[in-house]
Amino acid sequence: MISVGQKIPSVTIKQATPEGSSDVDPAALFAGKKVVMFSLPGAFTPTCSTKHLPGFLAKLGELKAQGIDLVACLSVNDADVMKAWAEQQDALGKIVMLADGSGRFTKALGLDYESPSMGLRARRALFSIEDGTVKTVEVEQPGKFEVSSAEACLSKLG
Repeated sequence: MISVGQKIPSVTIKQATPEGSSDVDPAALFAGKKVVMFSLPGAFTPTCSTKHLPGFLAKLGELKAQGIDLVACLSVNDADVMKAWAEQQDALGKIVMLADGSGRFTKALGLDYESPSMGLRARRALFSIEDGTVKTVEVEQPGKFEVSSAEACLSKLG
C-alpha cells in the first residue's frame, strides 16, 4: 500500500469529462497542486451515491477555501460509467472523475480488493496529496464509512 511521503504512481487511466473521456496520468495531473483524492468501490453503488461523492460535492467550496486545487474521485469503473454517474450527481466538471477500468492505478496504490459480487474494486480511502506526494492516507475498514468522508477530510485540513 502506498504510504505518506511516496509519490503518486505514474499510470495512464481515463478521466471522465463533459466531452467524453481522455487519457490522464494522475502523477502528472497532481503535479504542482494540492489535491484531495477519494477512492470508492463503484459508481451508482449505495454509499458511494448517497454519501461519499455527494459529501465532497457539498463541501467542495470549503475544500477550495482550505487551499485544495483539485478534488478527485477514483473508482474501478470505465469512463462512460463514471461520466454517467457524475452527470447524475451533478459532479461533472466539478470533481475530477478518475476511471480506472483495468484497476492498474488502484493496484499501484495498493487499494485493490476482490468483491464477491462486483469483482476487482478500489477500497474506500482518502488521500491528501501535495505536488504528487502523499501527505496523508486513510483507508476504511471493510463496510465502514468513517475516515474517508468529506467531513473527515475537512477536519484533518483545518
